[in-house]
Parts: sequence; structure tokens; C-alpha cells
Amino acid sequence: MLDQIARLFSTPLWWSYVLRIVLFYALAWLIHRLAGPIAGRIVLLSHVAPETDRARPERSATLQSLIASALSFAAFAIATLVSVGQFVPLNTLVWIIGLFSAAFGLGARPLISDFLTGVSFIFEDTFAEGEKVEILGVEGVVEVVSLRTTMVRGSTGELYIVPNGEVRVVRNFSRGRFSIADIKLKIVASDLGRALSLLEELGREAVALLPNLLEPWQVISESGVIGHQTELRLVAKARFGMAAEMRPRLLTLVQERLSDAGITLAD
Repeated sequence: MLDQIARLFSTPLWWSYVLRIVLFYALAWLIHRLAGPIAGRIVLLSHVAPETDRARPERSATLQSLIASALSFAAFAIATLVSVGQFVPLNTLVWIIGLFSAAFGLGARPLISDFLTGVSFIFEDTFAEGEKVEILGVEGVVEVVSLRTTMVRGSTGELYIVPNGEVRVVRNFSRGRFSIADIKLKIVASDLGRALSLLEELGREAVALLPNLLEPWQVISESGVIGHQTELRLVAKARFGMAAEMRPRLLTLVQERLSDAGITLAD
């Protein structure tokens, strides 16, 4: 192949081969620059996410990023193959590609795994840009999803770059159905019966008093120990992401009702 390349450059029109190579890569660069708008158009026309999908904007942004990465990779790969094809016959080129693919597959298995996982993200709705997730122990907001990596912005501001091939378990905080808002109360043993009846009745009433409460809370005892005082736990299901906001209101409501009933909380 080297002899053939040398003969080509010794011909009077050697510059035409160089010009073609430059043209191939210029077209690849142009596709790379237009990959974003093209991917956006593909996502818009394909209707990947239904109109009722809660995460449609984030899902569309993720798909656009992945498709743009795939278009850029394909453009430069084709430009490289066409450029090499000017110097070697087609059958030799196929043989070289097969040999290179085998060697590349053995030596770059993690890289291939990253790309294949990135391609799977196009069809799976595991997470999307802008969602809060936990991946490989890293908790933060997804900023960029490409074919090879996923970039997650940590809660303290740092940027984590996670190879897609390493993504096995994803904890998605942005797609929960409810959040748990629980409080603990210490009740004197002599008031336990009255307190339990009051809390169960108040739980049904609280659904109307607290808009973010989805259903009556549960009253449980984690220790199950009977003594001078008993610790009760109220487990309430709040609307997703509203637990922290509802907990102070829940505390105030319970304390007021217990106080009105003459039930004193133990220290």
C-alpha cells in the first residue's frame, strides 16, 4: 500500500488526491457543525416522546445530543474510509477494515462498550438532561449525554464524567411518585391509647388540611418497646419533591392537636 501511495504522489495530478481528502473531511466537519440542528429535526419529526410525556423537553434534549454525536462520528468515519479507499483497492480495503475491527475490538473493548451503551440510550428512557440522578455513587444533575460519556454536575458544583459503559444502576430522583415526610413523637405510656386514636383520626382529616399530603399517614412503632414512654413514627406520603416543605406544617398540626387534647409529649 505504501508503494501505491508513493506512485500516486509521483504523478502530475497528485494534488487532486489531496484535494479530495480535504474535501471529504471538510464535508465531515460541515456535517459535524450541522449535527445539532439535524438531530433536532429528526427528534421533532419522529415524535419519539408522546405529548403527554412529563419529561418531553428533557427527553428531546437527550435524544438530540445522542443523535448529534452519532452523526458526527459517522461523518468522520466515512470520510476516513473514503480517503483510504483512494490508495487501496476495494477488496484490500475490506480486508484492512476487518483486520482493524478485530484488533480494535480486542484493544478498545471499554470504548466500544461506552458507544454501544450510548446508542441504547437513544431507545431507552433511563434518564434525561436536567434530571437529578445517582450513578456509580455520584449524585447530581445530568448536564450532557453523549454516545461515550454522561456528564453529571454534583451537588457541590463539581463535574463528573461517567463512561456510559460503566452505567449499570441508575437512581432517578426526578421520576419518583411520592416523597416520604415522617416525624417522630415520644408519647407518655398513660396517654398512648388516646394519642393513637387522635393521630389516626387526624391522619384522615389532614388530607384535606395539607394539600401536598397524598393519603392518610401511617402510625407505626419502630422499636415496639413498652415502657414509661413510647416512640411513634408518622409516615406520610407527600407529593414528589414536597416532603421538606410539608414537614414543618405536619409538625405544627400534630403538636397543636395533641396540645388541645391535653397530651404532653415526652422529652
